[in-house]
Amino acid sequence: MLKFNKLGKKEIAEIVTILEQDEEVNCSLPGGGLLHIESGLPYMVVYRRHKERNHLKRIAINEASYLLIGNKDFKKFQKLIIAISDVLSAKYKSFLVLELFLAKSKTKTFKIKGPEDILPSFLKTLKEALDNLGNNASNGHLTSTIENTTKRQPEGKAALLTIGKAKQCGALLVGLEVPPVFYDEKWRFYPVFFREFKDALINAIHKAIFEYIRVQTSCGVQSYQALGRQSLKEKVFEIDRKLSKIERSYKFLWLVSPANIYNIKRTFFESGYHKILKYHYRLLPIDPDILKRNLYNLRIEEVDDPAMSHLFRQKREELDLQISMLSERGTPNFFYNSIRLYGNVDAILHETAKAILTELPEETEREDCPSMDAMEFSAFARKEFAYFKDQNTDFKSKIHLRKDVNIMMVNQGELYIPADYKSCRTEAKALIQHEVGTHVLTYFNGSKQPLEQLSTGLADYDTLQEGIAVMSEYLSGGLTVNRLRILAGRVIAGKALIDGGDFREIFNLLFSQYGFSKEHAFNITSRIMQGGGFLKDIIYLKGLVKLQQYLIDDGDYEQLFAGKFGFHHIHIINELIQRKVLHKGTLKPSYVYEDFYEDRLQKIKNGMSIPKMAIKQTEMSNTA
Repeated sequence: MLKFNKLGKKEIAEIVTILEQDEEVNCSLPGGGLLHIESGLPYMVVYRRHKERNHLKRIAINEASYLLIGNKDFKKFQKLIIAISDVLSAKYKSFLVLELFLAKSKTKTFKIKGPEDILPSFLKTLKEALDNLGNNASNGHLTSTIENTTKRQPEGKAALLTIGKAKQCGALLVGLEVPPVFYDEKWRFYPVFFREFKDALINAIHKAIFEYIRVQTSCGVQSYQALGRQSLKEKVFEIDRKLSKIERSYKFLWLVSPANIYNIKRTFFESGYHKILKYHYRLLPIDPDILKRNLYNLRIEEVDDPAMSHLFRQKREELDLQISMLSERGTPNFFYNSIRLYGNVDAILHETAKAILTELPEETEREDCPSMDAMEFSAFARKEFAYFKDQNTDFKSKIHLRKDVNIMMVNQGELYIPADYKSCRTEAKALIQHEVGTHVLTYFNGSKQPLEQLSTGLADYDTLQEGIAVMSEYLSGGLTVNRLRILAGRVIAGKALIDGGDFREIFNLLFSQYGFSKEHAFNITSRIMQGGGFLKDIIYLKGLVKLQQYLIDDGDYEQLFAGKFGFHHIHIINELIQRKVLHKGTLKPSYVYEDFYEDRLQKIKNGMSIPKMAIKQTEMSNTA
């Protein structure tokens, strides 16, 4: 950052030179002033420091283009605004100067002060966005008005520019008086309310500025979502790193899975499905109390970027839940927090699961299907790893064969394979794309983003991740009837658990009523009962159902490879990509280059039902 202790002709000329070279301006100015202008933007938000109440500053400095006026040399700041306007209005045909200031008296009305005859669409869009903001009950029924006036500055203050000067330098000056609804009658501040208000106001301003850009300028910005800052502040990266460090300090799925699963299974079968050994869990490598203290010491409230603030608060809540669950393994509280973390089984999901089990009876394993053991699967997985390394030489994930895991899993981008793993070769092909082509791939792609959490996973990322993973099984031609039945069975088991079912009841429901083999029924039941009731398994089918609708709505499938995030983050990820904070993923799975990929994807977009996604034993020879 450049530092200017004075603001004379020389300093202004230096700033102008940087603008003319289409480079980012970032400098401190006299009296606590700040200037930040990213390239390609024909507007600037301005705020004057206040002696007492400066919370609107947090809105201004969130912008990709802003000027914070210091508490001295005001006339020189005026000259700076003229110089900036001269350069950027010539480049973009017009330049908007939007000043934010706080109303002095208690009111619930925004006052938009500007040239209604020159900027009708901008002022109208801003009014509509502010009125919509006021429709939110928590904002207290705010309203807005447009004042077609030449006095567009705070009451009792000099104008940033006279109308004549504004015309000469190509600037359009608009003032926005903000009602002080985030203070009480004694001007005490409401921090939680302000956070929500701030984010909503920034969004409203961006919608209006985009309308101005679209109508009045030659700027190439394609969406209001692209108007946030491209260069995030160090505070954002600091909190991102610390959240990721906390999450990486423990392996959640590893710690909630039983270490004695093989003994549990053998004893249960040998006792005729009656005796259930107590689950034993691995010792915790962390102290939950210390971890939570570190979690809530993070000053997330200081992050002003609405998108990042939202992501961080969500992630803190999720980590809080996970840490609580680790200390509550084997207790009822584990199950209750599991519902909070992964959600309930709603009626639509339950009916979808029952429909799959009704339409698709379990198939006996093919004797003629070539089998694959753990060593062969490991070699198969290495081929996909090599394919990734060809795309990016930084790819260095490893494969682990373990006797103490009961399921295949990916943890922090590395693949863990049960030592006794056996599978039909076609099913193994699908599982490779599930575990490696999705989980390993998105971990690596996320690790190449500037935000570490896109590798560890944003809050509630699992549902979308598992939806992509199951979709990859279909797109690679390996989603079998029995595999789809297992996903449906997990939903049935989850619903039974929520309704109060125990281990034996859930096993018998799957084994006797829904026709699962004893092996499949046990695996589903033992997974849903770990920890004291673990509902993660319902998200596989839930994610597939939601992803199917996303694709029907013409969502971009390959953009989902950019990292680990949730369905409710897609619009934020799109925004951050448009702002050039993030980029699309560098790795792609091998199946997207197969001849059949586009055809299969189009069938999903055309509304093919989920049961029809499964291949039957008679079809497997055509896909193997």
